[in-house]
Amino acid sequence: MKKITVPRLGEMKKQREKIVMVTAYDAATANIIDEAGVDIVLVGDSLGNVVQGLPNTLSVTMDEMIYHTKMVSRGVKHAHLCGDMPFMSYQASKDDALRNAGRFIKEAGAESVKLETNEIYLDTVYSISKAGIPVMGHIGLCPQSVHIMGGYKIQGREDKEAKRIFELAKSVEDAGAFSLVLESIPKELAERITESINIPTIGIGAGPSCDGQVLVINDLVGLSPEPIPRFVKRYANLRKVMTKAVRDFADEVKEGQFPSVEHSFN
Repeated sequence: MKKITVPRLGEMKKQREKIVMVTAYDAATANIIDEAGVDIVLVGDSLGNVVQGLPNTLSVTMDEMIYHTKMVSRGVKHAHLCGDMPFMSYQASKDDALRNAGRFIKEAGAESVKLETNEIYLDTVYSISKAGIPVMGHIGLCPQSVHIMGGYKIQGREDKEAKRIFELAKSVEDAGAFSLVLESIPKELAERITESINIPTIGIGAGPSCDGQVLVINDLVGLSPEPIPRFVKRYANLRKVMTKAVRDFADEVKEGQFPSVEHSFN
């Protein structure tokens, strides 16, 4: 399989070839995802929720993101690798943003960065992309703004907010982003945005008309506990499989069945 590059992702939109993005947080999982043939592996700041057990992503640090992205990079050969800029890694200044985006490339082996974007950070998107670092935008529901939004709520249902998100999508493209995540917005709005911009849109809770889709790996394979968001489809139930495996192991140890002669040395 050929390496997925930024130009290739642009070609996929033009050719109406759907883009698949999945998160990863360690080398072993990244290798499985990569061998499955996904197009983009995202090291998301969602690791705060699914790896660290936190209620939100706000405590995730740059050093933690670099650590996990570096691990994931060792498992990815085919897919494009994108690192997620965590809270306060780009908000304070464009200089901070450029320095931290550069760390993802230089230290961690990422090939692009993603940042949650509003009108304030358009110049930041421009500066990072002009420095030679591809930028994936992210609009709609932005988890790093959870306190302003008052929780994880669908965005863009009201006409005024829908218009703002639509115009923001065009502005993010104009600022130099190579792709755009649309999270938790009405499917009609996502369709309008996808048809109106030239860069790929990647949806999560944004309906079927986006150029691609992304899911968190723990949600996709059924490792996440209930409740799960409506937009998640579980393609396996590894939580059930792993629980049974550990219980079987524990039962055999307690009953003296493991280790047997087969699993022992002379």
